[in-house]
Amino acid sequence: MSFWIGIDVGGTNIVCGIVNEKGEVLGSLKKPTEAYLGSVSVLDKMAQMTLEVAATAGLSHQIAGIGIGIPGLVDPWNGTAVYSANLNWRDVPLSAELSKRTSLPVYIDNDVRMYVYGEAVYGAGQGVDYVLGLTVGTGIASAMVNRGHLHYGHLNLAGEIGHGPMEGETAPCGCGFDGCLEASASASGMVREAKRYIREGKETILSEWFPEDKLDQLSAADLSKAMDAGDPLASEIMNHAGELLGKALVPAVHILSPEVIIIGGGGAMAGERLLTPLIQTMMSRLLPDYREHVSIRTATLGDDAGVIGSAMQAKQRHELNHS
Repeated sequence: MSFWIGIDVGGTNIVCGIVNEKGEVLGSLKKPTEAYLGSVSVLDKMAQMTLEVAATAGLSHQIAGIGIGIPGLVDPWNGTAVYSANLNWRDVPLSAELSKRTSLPVYIDNDVRMYVYGEAVYGAGQGVDYVLGLTVGTGIASAMVNRGHLHYGHLNLAGEIGHGPMEGETAPCGCGFDGCLEASASASGMVREAKRYIREGKETILSEWFPEDKLDQLSAADLSKAMDAGDPLASEIMNHAGELLGKALVPAVHILSPEVIIIGGGGAMAGERLLTPLIQTMMSRLLPDYREHVSIRTATLGDDAGVIGSAMQAKQRHELNHS
C-alpha cells in the first residue's frame, strides 16, 4: 500500500497529513504559515512538516508523493503558484522547489478545488457522480467534480462564483468590483454588514455584546449566536446571505447539472440558519427537472477535507502520469 502527504496551505496555518489509499488520514499536524517570512521559509517548513508527519506515523520510506492545496491562482500542470494574495506569492515554482527538498513528486492545485475534491470523493459526496462544492468563508468559491475528476475550464479559472454580480448589491469587493456575491454573502461580508448596522445605531443584541471598543472582535459565529437568541438583525443578515447564495446557485445548477451541492467552510458551520433560506430560494427558481434531482448537503470532513483532497488528487495525477 502507498501513502500520500496532503498539505493544505492557508494564510494563517499549514495543515500537513499522511493519507492512505482509502483516503483515511493517519496523522497530521498544524503550524503557523508565517508567510511574511517569504516563500523559501514556507517551503522549508512544508518539507520539515512532511518529514515529521511521516516519521511520526512510522512511514518515512513509504511516501509515494505530495499534494498541496494553496489559495489563489495556480497552474497545476507546471506546478506553479501563479498568484496568491494571502501568501504574497507570485510565480513560485512550488512543485519543483518542494520536490527538490523532499525527493518526492509534488502536485499542486487551488485550495478550494482540493477541499471540494476531498468532500466530493471521500466525504459528503461519496458515491455521487456529479458534485458541485461551494465554500463560504472569508471568500466564496466553488469547484465541480465529474465522476471523480475536477473541472478546470480554460486557463484553470473555473470556480470563481463569488465574483458574480448580484442584483441590488453595492458593497465593494476585494476584486475591485462592487456588488459581488462574496462581498455580501461571505462570512466576512456578513460581519461587515453587521458592523455597519451597529454603527448606524440599529437595534440589536450585538451592540450590547460588542461595544465600539470591541466591535472588531465580532465574528460570523457571533451572528449565529445572536440569531439563536432571537435577534432580528442577525436573522436579517443571515437570511439575506442565504437568499443571495441560493440565487447564485440557480444558474450554476442549470449550467453544470450537479446531483449534489456540498456547502463547506463557515457556511457549513452556520447550518440551517444559512441553508434554509439558501435552499428555499434556489429551489423556488430552478426548473422542475433540475429541482427534482438535486440536493444540498453540508461538508463532513472538516479540516481533513483539504488534506485528503490534496493527497488523493496527487495520487490520481501521479497514476495518470505513469499509466
